[in-house]
Amino acid sequence: MDALSARQSELADAALRILSRDGSAAVSFRAVAAESGWSLGAVQKAFASKAELDGAVLHRLRETSVTMPPGEPGRPTLRGWLVELALAVLPIDKARRDATLRGAAFAERAAFDESIGRTIAEGDAAVRGLVARLVNRARSEGEVPTDLDSDHVAWAFLALITGVATQLLYDPVPEAEVRARMDDAVRGLLSR
Repeated sequence: MDALSARQSELADAALRILSRDGSAAVSFRAVAAESGWSLGAVQKAFASKAELDGAVLHRLRETSVTMPPGEPGRPTLRGWLVELALAVLPIDKARRDATLRGAAFAERAAFDESIGRTIAEGDAAVRGLVARLVNRARSEGEVPTDLDSDHVAWAFLALITGVATQLLYDPVPEAEVRARMDDAVRGLLSR
């Protein structure tokens, strides 16, 4: 997707608020107009179709919902950094819960909307690629076993945090417990 204009970003952010509060079915041009304070015509001028609005909303979700851990990726240790990355996205507070719910709304639609599915798949591939590169570096530096399959670890890590995020939506756990569980799980992924 091309870069969004300031107005498109503002309207997409209004749609994200609606999505968090009322679910994806509630997002419409009229609802976005009411939420944002812009006229219906302004929303229609900013987005030629509902699909274009949805694409902008997904774009803004990806831009605003994931904050990478500070510092160089994979440092000071790969295990510690992966745990911090998981905690950055898992729904352990209201903001991260809202982001997870927004993502889940799009993931549900991905099986039926090729454009949304492709966008999510591209984002997943980028995360897996980053993790695989970090595993390869950690292997070369002796931090993890040399026979560790970086692609397998990357796939398993993404599957792990996706599953844990879903569970935390209906079975919340205190952050300290999530951290301990993630540390143990990531230790397992990085060992032989």
